[in-house]
Amino acid sequence: MGPDIPSSSDLRNCIHCGFCLPTCPTYVATGHELESPRGRLHLIDAVKDGRIQVTERVLGHIDLCLQCRACETACPSAVPYGRIMEDARASIMANAPAIQPRSWRVRTFFLRHVISKPRVLRALLVPSRIYSRSGVQRLIRRSFVNRLPALLARVEALSPDLSQPPFRQRGDLAKPQLAATRVALLLGCVHGEFFPQTHRATVRALVALNTEVVAPPGQGCCGALHSHAGDAVAARELARNNISAFEEAEVDTVIVNAAGCGAAMKEYDHLLRNDEQWAERAKYFVTKVRDITEFVAERLETTDCASQLGELDLDVTLQDSCHLAHAQGVRAAPRTILEAIPGLRLHEMETPDRCCGSAGIYSVVQPKMSSDVLTAKMSDIERTGAEVICTTNPGCTMQIQAGVRRNGDDTEVQHVIELFSESLQQGDS
Repeated sequence: MGPDIPSSSDLRNCIHCGFCLPTCPTYVATGHELESPRGRLHLIDAVKDGRIQVTERVLGHIDLCLQCRACETACPSAVPYGRIMEDARASIMANAPAIQPRSWRVRTFFLRHVISKPRVLRALLVPSRIYSRSGVQRLIRRSFVNRLPALLARVEALSPDLSQPPFRQRGDLAKPQLAATRVALLLGCVHGEFFPQTHRATVRALVALNTEVVAPPGQGCCGALHSHAGDAVAARELARNNISAFEEAEVDTVIVNAAGCGAAMKEYDHLLRNDEQWAERAKYFVTKVRDITEFVAERLETTDCASQLGELDLDVTLQDSCHLAHAQGVRAAPRTILEAIPGLRLHEMETPDRCCGSAGIYSVVQPKMSSDVLTAKMSDIERTGAEVICTTNPGCTMQIQAGVRRNGDDTEVQHVIELFSESLQQGDS
């Protein structure tokens, strides 16, 4: 394997107990051992020791993993499955280019030259914006989506509504007169383009907490999608860029409102562990990263912000985004925020932390498994009777919106902080 080889100590932590099996969406869907965390660890260890060769079949088992990291929560031996999988994919990318399926090469090109290039991404989104703003998108979704070919129907279902102006502002975003602290906000690559309302709600919430908000001009894509895809070279470059940009902002806290981005940024120290010039800077940087729900929940108890909240008469359920609940270990904070909103009724799913099937670009590269996982999630959601589904990650929002459209209902999907912002606005009126 290549330079990012998974460590033997990490791999050997697995005691093959099987506690991970019922938490793994791909194992639950297939019943196959090699589609479980335990099975994939066995494959990776065998490749590392030279007992088996990297083949397309081996890559298929590894590629089917959602990297939701639910197995980490279930594991009694604290196996760091997420970093093992990312290191394994990076090693294979670096060491076995001839074996890689064409789809791996295509996604690497797309992530490097579209997702992490703001100007290219914006240019490619122009037709989609015209499509959304013209009203044609609403017409197709209302009347013709069931007549589309399968591929087009899937693309249409996953396409966000781009009728709102994007959020691209850099520099000072908010500066309350009585600001008690100053934070920097990650704007990310697609978040401000697809869900600008989440950034606006985030800034509004931070202002209510007497917080000054800046968005460092030099920031960019966090590199999460690149790490998941095994492109550690690009991920490290993006990590260095962000560390440098946020260092220049001179803040003690970096706020992230996308769970996948936050998980990646909190693990920059592992990503850059072998870089002598950046390893220590990365270790310090990760101590500053906070999810927006963490930041707000902590301050609800120490400020008068809760008294500013207005009533929202809503039945709500919460989808625990995998990279918030499992990777970051943050579960209580979103619930603390929702439970603080007057009138809001939170209805828990049976398995709120089970993956929805989004997993970054997984819904595009593994559409069948993604759809199967989503079907189970939508059934769980429907049993709650909620009229609003809350998430903490843009990928989850897109995937669950696709599920809502597929089911033909009008349930709303919103980030937790958007509901919090609505409550603040209601309190002001």
